[in-house]
Amino acid sequence: MKPLRVMVFDLDDTLYLERDYVRSGFIAVGEFVRRELGVARFYELAWSEFLRGARGSIFNSTLARLGVAPRPALIERLVELYRHHQPRIRLQADTLDCLARLPRSLKLALITDGHARSQRLKLQALGIAERFSPAIVTSELGPQCQKPHPLAFVTVQQVCGAAGAECLYVADNPAKDFVAPLHLGWRTIRIRRRDGLYAHRPDQAPVTAVIESLADLPDLVQGQPV
Repeated sequence: MKPLRVMVFDLDDTLYLERDYVRSGFIAVGEFVRRELGVARFYELAWSEFLRGARGSIFNSTLARLGVAPRPALIERLVELYRHHQPRIRLQADTLDCLARLPRSLKLALITDGHARSQRLKLQALGIAERFSPAIVTSELGPQCQKPHPLAFVTVQQVCGAAGAECLYVADNPAKDFVAPLHLGWRTIRIRRRDGLYAHRPDQAPVTAVIESLADLPDLVQGQPV
């Protein structure tokens, strides 16, 4: 096995909890709805729907419950506000522990899906924009380049001058995160956070290991040549 040279992380539900971003966005939208429409309790209702498992139409249903017509122009404005708000999020404690203990010889990179502006604002809010090089938001590569498309992973190899067997990807979504790196010969680790959005989905790919905390990652790496 070739020495491990590059460790690449996903962002959402890997370095921080995505539900914290959702809550932050709902708070921002709720403040707008209260200020501009004179309607209270948007955040509370939207958050309760999210916790019940609703996805995709929460803005529409919450406005309807509040007696506000969910007109397309209004929904579009709220979605834009959600995506462009300044997130109130933080790295998980185990993320900080992991990053502090990883071998300094490893190059760190990041690959994440999502709306480009939203993802860049998350990186800025977490204070890690400069920690990973490259930090790739797949939507910036093209409209069809989100995972499982391999372009982001190939780009990391090219930028870091590394072969696939020298790279490791740490991510949470078994449906899409590991398809491309496995095809390219990367090592892969799934993190299954208890409060992660995909924590209860079964494994769908032969990952190298499954962990519940990034604090376990440095010890796993120590057992491999670096």
